[in-house]
Amino acid sequence: MTDTFDFVVAIPARYASSRLPGKPLADIAGEPMIVHVARRAREAGASAVIVATDDQRIADAVLPLGLQVQMTRADHVSGTDRLAECAALQGWADDCIVVNLQGDEPLAPPAAIRAVAFCLHASSAPMATLAVPLDDSASLFDPACVKLVRNAVGDAMYFSRAPIPWDRDRFVQDRVGLVGQHWLRHVGLYAYRVAALREFAAMPTGVLEQVESLEQLRVLEAGWRIAVAISPVAIPAGIDTAADLQRVRELMAARLAD
Repeated sequence: MTDTFDFVVAIPARYASSRLPGKPLADIAGEPMIVHVARRAREAGASAVIVATDDQRIADAVLPLGLQVQMTRADHVSGTDRLAECAALQGWADDCIVVNLQGDEPLAPPAAIRAVAFCLHASSAPMATLAVPLDDSASLFDPACVKLVRNAVGDAMYFSRAPIPWDRDRFVQDRVGLVGQHWLRHVGLYAYRVAALREFAAMPTGVLEQVESLEQLRVLEAGWRIAVAISPVAIPAGIDTAADLQRVRELMAARLAD
């Protein structure tokens, strides 16, 4: 991946969270979580990193550290909607590539952030995302783990909480110890061209999206392409709960101690 190309990273961050209020400002190794996330974006080589938030407390925490902030409305349903407003307020060009990096991903590998941006840069699709091989049977049958299938050119055919593709003959007898190249786990890291981001945010909710509770199905149902690259590195889980936060704190403390 030696091509020179520009992309920006936008980090949607809201203070309210049903499981972990104030999550973007949670302390990890002496710094707010949002600062760690922004650092990962800078290390990926983004030409600009901006925090899109609706809460002044988050802005106050990151501005002294030299991070850009875009204040956005408080009524957004999703991070995608917040990004679309951020892009409009920033005046980014229609063909600008923007990576949506969630504010609860302090361990997001810079190589993965750059990979999803490059995937879109190298494709004519309006958006791109990442996947990793899935060879764990428990995850394959776990509805919290989103699976996907790609076509021959690497575009997404479908995303599902169900095991796809369904191994008709093997699953009758064995659902344990699955290995191979058939199954992919979706990683919720997206890159958009700004024009597509704007259209996506304005689309009505799709039927498939409602059935699976997967926002990306809205654009597939509308006939759009989603380019999918295999991540070059493993991608740790983000932070949703207090237990997740403690896990990351311990991991970061161990890294600093080395």
